[in-house]
Amino acid sequence: MLNKLATEERNNRTTQLDEMTTMEVLRVMNEEDKTVPEAIAYSLPSIEPLVQEAINAVRNDGRIIYLGAGTSGRLGVLDAAECPPTFGTDPSVVVGIIAGGEDAFTQAIEGAEDSTDAGKEDMVSLKLNKNDVVIGLAASGRTPYVIGALQYAQSIGGKTGSIACNPNSKISQYADYPIEIHTGSEVLTGSTRLKAGTAQKLVLNMISTAAMVGVGKAYQNLMVDVKPTNEKLIARSKQMIIEATGVDEKTAADTFEKANQHVKAAIVMILAEVSYEEAIKRLDKANGFVKGAIS
Repeated sequence: MLNKLATEERNNRTTQLDEMTTMEVLRVMNEEDKTVPEAIAYSLPSIEPLVQEAINAVRNDGRIIYLGAGTSGRLGVLDAAECPPTFGTDPSVVVGIIAGGEDAFTQAIEGAEDSTDAGKEDMVSLKLNKNDVVIGLAASGRTPYVIGALQYAQSIGGKTGSIACNPNSKISQYADYPIEIHTGSEVLTGSTRLKAGTAQKLVLNMISTAAMVGVGKAYQNLMVDVKPTNEKLIARSKQMIIEATGVDEKTAADTFEKANQHVKAAIVMILAEVSYEEAIKRLDKANGFVKGAIS
């Protein structure tokens, strides 16, 4: 039934794609890509409650779990992998699972997405519990692997969400919070790594970023829980301290070291004029929110 999916329809603007100049191909792709944020805008009311569930999961020692096959699965793994360095989360907090396992991230694993049992088995292996929120990703909206995982999550009382790029998607039937981004036909027929993939990437960015802001991982618009694991991030950390507090470079650098390279603690130390130990106590009491720790 692929021919009935909007993502599989032929795009009338690109039926002569093979006869276009390189610039014409680039222009039509760019014009089609511009429609993606507009499509997402219509789904913001559906995205918001799923973000709230993600916030609740993290607050209650649960996990945000993305899973999918192919491009969708890779995008989930990518977003999950970027959370620890950006937000200082443990790798177990935001988890990305792809049908077929790690090898499927770099090469196609034929048939991996066709088993509902495989989706369930991967959730069992993760020791899924009711505090977790499982978000299934499928551009087509019909991937059996995703359906199996969502069914199992619901059976144990876990919260479920889905991101598809077709209306009335099958995976939506198994999600407490279904999201459907109507991206339409692709420039290259059926290649959902294009507009559909872009839409999923943007929505995943929204979910993880908004959820982490919601649990205190930002101060103003600064990523104050960043892990300074290289020279660039160390420099960025010091600059954040300067921007958040108005101190000079030397004070920022000194406090950064006194705070054991913990940006959030350094900011509290300066703004509240307290020791590192007191800053940590205040942050714990404020559930990680800098504004609460300095008030």
